[in-house]
Amino acid sequence: GSLESAITASSRVLAVQGQVVPATNADVRLWAELENGERIEGESRIGQSKSPIVRLGCIPERPPALPRALEAIAHADLILLGPGSLYTSLLPNLLVPELVEAIRRSKAPRLYICNLMTQPGETDGLDVQGHLRAIEAQLASLGVGERLFTAVLAQEELAHGPLVDNYRLRGAEPVECGTRQLKAEGYEVMLAPMQGARPSATLRHDPRSVALAVMRFYRRHHRQKRQNS
Repeated sequence: GSLESAITASSRVLAVQGQVVPATNADVRLWAELENGERIEGESRIGQSKSPIVRLGCIPERPPALPRALEAIAHADLILLGPGSLYTSLLPNLLVPELVEAIRRSKAPRLYICNLMTQPGETDGLDVQGHLRAIEAQLASLGVGERLFTAVLAQEELAHGPLVDNYRLRGAEPVECGTRQLKAEGYEVMLAPMQGARPSATLRHDPRSVALAVMRFYRRHHRQKRQNS
């Protein structure tokens, strides 16, 4: 029937905890403008780009937000962006102007969770600051001058080892965080061992480790709010 009903049905089948709400019901197609002047369309092609991405957009432009998504943001205690593919998973949500405006109006604390590793074809050579710059550029294209996410959660420095070396062979590098520079620019920076303590064959965000870091961030902001009220 619709994307929304399909997600609801699949969430029941997969026993998903919480609710998954699409940003829009519009049939949206992504496009990206590359540094070499080329313009490519489609999520799969954008994710395999051989030239740095300069700008992201969609057809149709300014798709309408799903009312349930706007309601969820309006009632949120905390708003998180990430982790995920920067240009094909995260920034597309910011192509929906009503969604951006709902986040801007919200009084809830907002936190950007940065990826552990760069993604070949999407974020080659980008550090944490580069990821944030891409978010700011996306918002600027909608005429939003202010920062929506002034706090960032990033990975502590990853230890050298065979696992990191294996990723480097495939073109991925640890996303470095220039904490001092980000703080000087007004960002709140949190570092945490988000990959978890258990040995694994892949570098992925460990759900428990990320949840603990997010809740530390939320509790700190909740205490500050009570002290200021």
